[in-house]
Amino acid sequence: MGAAMHSYRTHNCAQLRAADVGQTVRLSGWVHKKRDHGDLVFVDLRDHYGITQIVTEVDGPAFAVIEGLRSESVVTITGEVVARAAEAVNPNLATGAIEVRAREAVVQSAAQELPMPVAGESEYPEDIRLRYRFLDLRREKVHANIMLRAQVIASLRQRMIGQGFTEFQTPILTASSPEGARDYLVPSRVHPGKFYALPQAPQMFKQLLMVAGFDRYFQIAPCFRDEDARADRSPGEFYQLDFEMSFVTQDDVFAAIEPVLHGVFEEFADWQGKGRTVSPLPFKRIPYRESMLKYGNDKPDLRNPLVITDVSTLFEGSGFGRFAAIVAAGDVVRAIPAPNTADKSRKFFDDMNAWAQSEGFPGLGYATRKGGVFGGPIANNHGEAGMAAIAEALGLGPDDGVFFAAGKEAQAAKLAGLARTRVGQQLGLIDEKRFEFCWIVDFPMFEYDEDAKKIDFSHNPFSMPQGELEALETKDPLDILAYQYDIVCNGIELSSGAIRNHRPEIMYKAFEIAGYSRADVDANFAGMINAFKYGAPPHGGSAPGVDRIVMLLADEPNIREVITFPMTQKAEDLMMGAPSAVTLKQLRELHIRTVD
Repeated sequence: MGAAMHSYRTHNCAQLRAADVGQTVRLSGWVHKKRDHGDLVFVDLRDHYGITQIVTEVDGPAFAVIEGLRSESVVTITGEVVARAAEAVNPNLATGAIEVRAREAVVQSAAQELPMPVAGESEYPEDIRLRYRFLDLRREKVHANIMLRAQVIASLRQRMIGQGFTEFQTPILTASSPEGARDYLVPSRVHPGKFYALPQAPQMFKQLLMVAGFDRYFQIAPCFRDEDARADRSPGEFYQLDFEMSFVTQDDVFAAIEPVLHGVFEEFADWQGKGRTVSPLPFKRIPYRESMLKYGNDKPDLRNPLVITDVSTLFEGSGFGRFAAIVAAGDVVRAIPAPNTADKSRKFFDDMNAWAQSEGFPGLGYATRKGGVFGGPIANNHGEAGMAAIAEALGLGPDDGVFFAAGKEAQAAKLAGLARTRVGQQLGLIDEKRFEFCWIVDFPMFEYDEDAKKIDFSHNPFSMPQGELEALETKDPLDILAYQYDIVCNGIELSSGAIRNHRPEIMYKAFEIAGYSRADVDANFAGMINAFKYGAPPHGGSAPGVDRIVMLLADEPNIREVITFPMTQKAEDLMMGAPSAVTLKQLRELHIRTVD
């Protein structure tokens, strides 16, 4: 007699093959599906690794137990591996050549009637999925997404270490900071009336690690922001691949992180046979102003081949009075090509105009074109020569129509950007099989705040201005660019980063331009500015969003599909019942009283 068999399993549910036929084995798992074929009962037994088919005859020794099993009950089966008949082999299953004939079945845990099915991938209401997330996570697709996430994080970590970065942990309980989103606050028991904040990002700490001389830092860092949910943003908490490096230029930062992102996307491009391609290294760099003009936003989807053109000058003194007046007033007209639309009815163009109005814009003008001949009111009033000039400026073919967004520059750019995306989608021009990366560079350091009637920072106040102190002292603030950059993939911003301003005198000057006194800076950013007075290296970094990276690789439109235990849109955890009321004793210990 050999050694005693393991209590629960000799193999997992994805392991057995034709070579194992004749062996006595033991498997444990969940009852995935049960099929009754008269004199035989089949059970698909599922665990983390896969599925194995179990079979028992009606008069078999394990029949009574198996017959009584409900879906999702946990059971241990002991039996013999047998070959399936040729016609019964399942080529889609790793274990499809065999089945296990049950000799013994032991129920480890019986399942009640399920609130939602696990087998089959039917859509299910989100509140039920989140309330019973432990069941939802058993489903093949969600389980696979979460495993992908784990593999992506392991790959990012390995690649960062390979690039000479070291992982450090930064505090979770820290001080509330005045800028950025809303903080989550944690009351202090020992310091009545004072609060910690959860970090919105480890920004200050990672810069202080550079001042401390650690050279290359990274962390898979949790970040906490009390902001509302969106499809690509989780409420409450999210993770970043946070990194910072010393003695670097913007080019050095790009050279360090590009191979990491490119490598991870290449590694998982064919996940589940999706067969996608990744844009080659180095990634394209697009100046902010060029991006706003050509794509109508600062996170362009480069899978869409359409490019927006400014045609304002071509409407000066035009027979189309409305556009002529807009241009005369100093505003703009932007044009978006609509390729090969000669066979589209007028309805296609009118629907786009109706869509623009539903988005809150005055409308989207258009001209149709068939066999080189333009049609529609704008074309008729603007004239043949005028339309020919527009066709040339956009490089239009004889059957390419065109849409127009007109008005104040910011509004026209925004409408043109949305229209570019919509036309690309409607005409099927967006290649779903590609990951297109780009850097947006040369962000403006300052912008004019119309409401406050003052100059303010446009993005990150801690970025180094291009031209450093001299630029701040001699240039018009609205012409100053920053060493600031965003990495974008398929129209989703993965992160913004910057070469940091590490010199106190430049920082004081930048804040002075935005209307802050030296005392304001000292009070609000004491930790940082004081550290910079004791020898700080030039440094910079970024923090690509991990959840967004996984969302792109899993090809999921909603970020909740790649998070193990996500909250609802309203930032509630239905499964754990968070946020919840606490006892008066707890509140008293924390010196807190709630008000209605």
